[in-house]
Amino acid sequence: MISLKNNIYHTHMCGKLSAKHIGAEVKVAGWVNSIRKLGGLTFLTLRDQTGIVQVFVEDENVIKNINKESVVSISGLVRSRGEKNVNEQMQTGEIEVVARSIEVLGSCSEVLPFEIAKAREQNENTRLKYRYLDLRNEQNFSNIILRSKLLNFVREQMNNFEFLEVQTPILTSSSPEGARDFLVPSRMNPGNFYALPQSPQQFKQLLMVSGFPRYFQIAPCFRDEDARADRSPTDFYQIDFESSFATQEEILQVMEELLYNILTHFSSLKMDKPPFPRIKFNDAMLTYGSDKPDLRNPLTLIDLTQVLNKSEFSLFKNHHIFGIKAKANEMGRRFFDALTVFVKNQGGGGLIYLKYEDKTLTGPASKYLTEQDVKNLVKTASMFEGETLFIITDEKKLKALKLSGFLRNELGDKLELIDKTCFKPCFIVDFPFYEEDENGQVAFSHNPFSMPQGGMDTLKNKNPLEILAYQYDLVLNGVELASGAVRNHSPEIMVEAFRLAGYEREVVENKFPALFNAFKFGAPPHAGAALGFDRVLMFLTNEESIKEVIAFPMNKSAQDPLMGAPNTVSEKQLKEVYIKLDL
Repeated sequence: MISLKNNIYHTHMCGKLSAKHIGAEVKVAGWVNSIRKLGGLTFLTLRDQTGIVQVFVEDENVIKNINKESVVSISGLVRSRGEKNVNEQMQTGEIEVVARSIEVLGSCSEVLPFEIAKAREQNENTRLKYRYLDLRNEQNFSNIILRSKLLNFVREQMNNFEFLEVQTPILTSSSPEGARDFLVPSRMNPGNFYALPQSPQQFKQLLMVSGFPRYFQIAPCFRDEDARADRSPTDFYQIDFESSFATQEEILQVMEELLYNILTHFSSLKMDKPPFPRIKFNDAMLTYGSDKPDLRNPLTLIDLTQVLNKSEFSLFKNHHIFGIKAKANEMGRRFFDALTVFVKNQGGGGLIYLKYEDKTLTGPASKYLTEQDVKNLVKTASMFEGETLFIITDEKKLKALKLSGFLRNELGDKLELIDKTCFKPCFIVDFPFYEEDENGQVAFSHNPFSMPQGGMDTLKNKNPLEILAYQYDLVLNGVELASGAVRNHSPEIMVEAFRLAGYEREVVENKFPALFNAFKFGAPPHAGAALGFDRVLMFLTNEESIKEVIAFPMNKSAQDPLMGAPNTVSEKQLKEVYIKLDL
């Protein structure tokens, strides 16, 4: 805060000084951002959380032993820079402080491992080893400030929605929820282990059984997973919420209002008002080849299976065939070759492309098409001059769809079709409850605690692979931001649902005893979701890596170069928790 005491403004907020302080004596404190000499004049800039201010030093001997990034306190007089010397790039560009005295509070006596302004040019491990310096970089610093503002904004929004914030435990029991658990040995219970929670899933459902009607928290989640650009390899945060007696639609409305308020408050990108589109899973796959469609991309899939799968051409015959048309006839051979390599790298056999020119289709594969094939393709795909039809085929329908989805994204990017001036959210609904795993066995495709559509009757009488769940994802610009479901609150439906996925009743009772038993004591219907807090920040900051919005992230190998984690522990510590290493 800036306060007036004995006619002297006392402040450590450099960026808060302005023209209204001209003529005032002030005291500012911060880091020396730069030191420069201009024709016998000496200037430095001082940086703190609020910004930068220029300081004029009358006696250069005062700063002779002061290095950049030292912490100093400066007392002096605020004066105008003059109209000709105003710096439009600085928030405080109209003024400067004439230093009367400078006190060193914390000397920077070591050589900096990198220039603060060039922190982002360093390799990942160097940045993370000196993260306290890396965070001094203006962009990195502002990301963490925005994180704080978003935390406060979310809490304000959820309070307005009348959700009660409740913290849930960090140490809990291990359960088969999908990802690998982080395990913690118990000293007081030899041979037993806690697990760090992958999410507050069971606890928030137990809160519903406890009678708390609307819960939320900005919850830490721990999963031992490989790192990705949008996924931390150890922990992350999500906006977790649950509501009793809520329908799927009511939860979707909470999510879309929350996300709309966040994005319009913190970003200037265009965005349509709610309601967001609701797209069924099957429709999303057939239209976009993905359950995470980027709606900014105008390209869609065309089902060509019925047109071509009776062809004698081996890549068409008895295959599932999907096409994407785009104006790409003017692109060179290198473009098409690169796309072919891209499809192969995604696990596909290759790429077929046909250019529509002079009312016919040309391309390497055109010689395998009959005249009738050409007519059928042009009609089915509604081809126009200058358009190219890109074709993906595979014996398995789901694989053909996923490959087509990858190709759609790549084409949208390479042909610059994606509108990057807007947000395009949607909900994906009606997920299949089960899927076939790699061994051909029935497995949960999504959240095992979800309610199957149709309840017990569906589980008893329908092909498991045809059962739908009350599950939903919130997708923004091709990224899954949130996932949720109407929860299963019946112990018997839970047992049957897990039985179909290969888990006997005893497994459910032993692995989920709290939920299983709690549901016997009057459990209300309930539903909820979890919105990825860090991923929302990535959108707001336009960052491509999740580590840029986390204060102290791990590297891609799940290591912390700053703290030296993970590391070894002493034999004594291991004995205390009854562990013997066998490496």
